[in-house]
Amino acid sequence: MKHRHYPAILFLGMIFVMHDSASAYDPESLSLLKKNVREWNALRKAQPDRSIDLLKANLEDAKLKGANLSKVLLVRSELSGASLDKADLTSSNLSMSFMKKADMKDADLSGAYLVKANLKGAFMKNAKARGANFKGANLRWVMMENGDLSMANLENAVLFEANLEKANLKGANLKNATFVDQANLNGATLSNNTILPSGQKATSSWCGQHNAFFEREPETASVTYDTPPSVTEGTVQFIETPSPDKTVKPHDKNEKNSALPGEKAITESKKQQEMILDDVETWNAMRKKNPDIPVSMKEETFSDSQLKEVNLQKADLSGSRFDNATLDKANLAGADLRNANFHKADMKAAKLHGANLENANFDRAFLKGADFSDSNLTKAMLFGAMLEGADFRGANLQEASLFEADLENAHLEGANLKGANIIDANFNNATLSPLTILPSGKPATSDWAILRRAIFINK
Repeated sequence: MKHRHYPAILFLGMIFVMHDSASAYDPESLSLLKKNVREWNALRKAQPDRSIDLLKANLEDAKLKGANLSKVLLVRSELSGASLDKADLTSSNLSMSFMKKADMKDADLSGAYLVKANLKGAFMKNAKARGANFKGANLRWVMMENGDLSMANLENAVLFEANLEKANLKGANLKNATFVDQANLNGATLSNNTILPSGQKATSSWCGQHNAFFEREPETASVTYDTPPSVTEGTVQFIETPSPDKTVKPHDKNEKNSALPGEKAITESKKQQEMILDDVETWNAMRKKNPDIPVSMKEETFSDSQLKEVNLQKADLSGSRFDNATLDKANLAGADLRNANFHKADMKAAKLHGANLENANFDRAFLKGADFSDSNLTKAMLFGAMLEGADFRGANLQEASLFEADLENAHLEGANLKGANIIDANFNNATLSPLTILPSGKPATSDWAILRRAIFINK
């Protein structure tokens, strides 16, 4: 009986040997994690040092009770509604992940990296999160009664109506955390090493006002919450992850068909698509040589494709699919992208100046530093999109959905947000001006900016 699971364990081991570098998303491992947590844990126990990459994995509503996910890469993963009771998530990377209404009773998130993760409504009673980094995370309505948040970083976190009753907040950093006064801190324990939203250290007086306990302990130095080495800024968030069922064929510049094609060879939509998918560098060289050739690829599919720095300026791409594609620094300026789908696409510093993005879908796309200036985003879907530092100056965002979008440090001077859904959107340090039109249809004011922790420039 003791060898009953041997074949399954052997098969799992083979899979991980095949993906030894863990440098790309591993669909086989994800499938097995979903199907059999016991065998997954057996493998983790047998190979504790093996790194596992589940970047952008879909684990929504997955049954993962007791799963060993320690040190697993889960950046931008979907774990909403997942059952993670007693799961081991120590030192895992859950940056920008969606964990809404996840069940994490008694889970261990000690040392986990949850920067800008969305844990809205998660059930985390008795969870351990000592030293975890929740910077900028959405903890609205989180239930963390009796939880351990000692030494945790909650800087800029949203704590609206979070239940932190009897939680351990000794040494926690709450600097600039929002809605702390609306959180339930009854019976929570803070110390002289706890940093309050004001940046000052906690006092017995402050704790008394919030029905919390104050405990004096030896002074400790400020904790530095470093990004884990495997997820350094500028690397993991923008990892190139080829589609598992697509082998990227290197372009042989000595082949006859490697010569730059003429105008006739690229007039048809399908040929243009094939050329881009075959070699972006060759495509860009052709466009540079023939800048006036019309580019039309309506309703074509580029899902999961590697299109970094591709030149699609002024192209007609209406209705095309770019979900999960890599478009970092892509030039889409002036393009027709009406009804295009960019779900979970990587688009760091993409150029979308003057593009027509009406009804486009950017659901949970990564658009840090993207240029949307003077673009048309009417009724666009930007739910949960990462838009930190993006440029929306002069952009039309009427009736767009910015629900739970991250607009930190974004430029919104002159942007039109009339009728836009901005519930739970993060405007921290975003820049507005009198020319910015608010969802109400009225011009932005300094008072509105202050309430949203935004910056108002009166010029």
